[in-house]
Amino acid sequence: MSAKILRWVAWTFLGLLLIVTALVLVFRFVNPPTSAFMLTYKVTHQAPDLRQEWVSYDRISAWMSLAVVASEDQRFPYHWGVDFRAIQHAVSEYIDGDGLRGASTITQQTAKNLFLWNGRSFVRKALEAGLALTLEALWSKQRILEVYLNVAEFGPGIYGVGAASQAFFGIPASQLSRTQAAMLAAVLPNPRILRVDQPTSYVWERVRWIRRQMAQLGAGYLKRL
Repeated sequence: MSAKILRWVAWTFLGLLLIVTALVLVFRFVNPPTSAFMLTYKVTHQAPDLRQEWVSYDRISAWMSLAVVASEDQRFPYHWGVDFRAIQHAVSEYIDGDGLRGASTITQQTAKNLFLWNGRSFVRKALEAGLALTLEALWSKQRILEVYLNVAEFGPGIYGVGAASQAFFGIPASQLSRTQAAMLAAVLPNPRILRVDQPTSYVWERVRWIRRQMAQLGAGYLKRL
């Protein structure tokens, strides 16, 4: 590879980095109008209309915030975007033959949903980690959780807790009960297969587990955000 091409690659990467950093700064104050995952869904499913309704953090049921933290990232209030303890635990489980599981934090998932693509590659995971650290440096924990709850997919074409609570329960996000919040959180790992409207025994098992985790964390767990 010639020096000219290397310089072009370096400048292109630097330009993209500056653009993404600028967007992160803007989205600290302005709600993202869409996300990389939403755009991908529109293109691949030829679906121009997605269901999404932005809901501010203070208008989301406290049970919902607690449910996603209990389900996805219990150390969310304490890490800096990448939970090295969870990664170490996942690697240990893999070595012991328990299979490879994800160890992405809510911050990493927010970064992935906003800016990246789905898939399991080292390049994407490295970019995800770098973006997560950037989000943690420039946003508050509450802002990260707010954006995550508004861009996460809860069902085919249903993005954000505002649209999900209306689609599945016919109520605003502020009125979600503990069990309803746990049901929404239960499908987050794979909302195209795990369905709120058609819950399998596995989904109900996850709901019960999430409720137990919520009880252990306590209702005031996220008050420090």
